Amino acid sequence: MRDLARVQYGTRRPYAPAVASLQGWTRAVLPATLRGAWLGIRVVDEAEGRRLNRDYRGKDGATNVLSFGAGGLPAGSGGFLGDLAICAPVVAREAREQGKDLRAHWAHMVVHGTLHLLGFDHERRADAARMEAREREALAALGFGDPYEAGRG
Repeated sequence: MRDLARVQYGTRRPYAPAVASLQGWTRAVLPATLRGAWLGIRVVDEAEGRRLNRDYRGKDGATNVLSFGAGGLPAGSGGFLGDLAICAPVVAREAREQGKDLRAHWAHMVVHGTLHLLGFDHERRADAARMEAREREALAALGFGDPYEAGRG
């Protein structure tokens, strides 16, 4: 069986979960029709995160997770979904500032980014509500609390 997420570490500091955790969190959000699909995850430092956010989104500063979709896949497809770039220092800082468990926040960022690769977004209120519901469902199945509740996931 092919790895669901192919992981690269540009940094492990201040903390980055093991490959098995990243893959498990990704698996929790993929629909059964896409179980053969795969994606790339790169854990980046602040400088790389800032560069990617500036070059691809025109925003000068690192963000928690960036999603680079490969385009739509038909149901049952086993192809490449795209890439996630997750900025370890930003995730750690957010968790600390928001009083969230670091591991739970990492899981949330992986689930959130993977949902973006599946076509979810949060630009409109209705779309955000739908995406947040999927995040809560996936995270609950993984044993994490509601990431939108103060001091949680």
